[in-house]
Amino acid sequence: AQKKTSLRVRENPKTGVYVDGLTTAPAGTLDDVLHILRDGNRIRTVGATAMNQHSSRSHAILTIYFVQVDTVSAGKSKKATKRSSKINLIDLAGSERQSKTNAEGSRLKEGANINKSLSELGNVIHALAERGEKDKGGTFIPYRNSTLTWILKDSLGGNARTTMLAALSPSSRNYEETLSTLRYANRAKSIVNKATINEDEDQKIVKELKSEIETLRKQLADTGGADKMAMQAELEEREQLIEQLNKVHRAPHMRPI
Repeated sequence: AQKKTSLRVRENPKTGVYVDGLTTAPAGTLDDVLHILRDGNRIRTVGATAMNQHSSRSHAILTIYFVQVDTVSAGKSKKATKRSSKINLIDLAGSERQSKTNAEGSRLKEGANINKSLSELGNVIHALAERGEKDKGGTFIPYRNSTLTWILKDSLGGNARTTMLAALSPSSRNYEETLSTLRYANRAKSIVNKATINEDEDQKIVKELKSEIETLRKQLADTGGADKMAMQAELEEREQLIEQLNKVHRAPHMRPI
């Protein structure tokens, strides 16, 4: 069996929350992603309870980083611009009642930890929903009260779009759990986030400058005299600015993931 170790959750002011020391693997196709997902499921903690023979004893998060590279021609040269995004796919372990699971020992402790983290997630959802309903930007959001909510900070209240799928039981025996889950999901609907494209600011400026250069070139073809000289100087100025921004963009930098 693979040895499990505790990893620390950290936060970078520029790139957001990340898990220090977490293994990352390249994936170029859907099959690659599914292979990684199967590997993760194999080492996930599961155990038998009175309610479920294969009960999840932990939450699971699959994080997928996407990078889109666009190549733009600028005269004789080609420049690349990047857009990035991150998808967190979360499978939450269900809340438990000891009277129904008959859990004891380590299983009872696992259930208590699951319930505590779900409770903290509920508190975060409540605070975010309240902020969205009352448009209160200064509302305190208790992300750091649990590892789960801290890791999901960007997905819940950051530059993101969030979708929650509620798994319900058709059994009348689980009526209270079903009602609680529906209330949980309904509260999440009140969260309001405004997602924007993750694009390098310098590269956004470069794209705008290139658009202006193309416009100036078209105008130059129909202009003469002093106006043409002024336009030519303006065009050269923008080309020099693009070169300066690209030099900054090519400088080495560190980005934790």
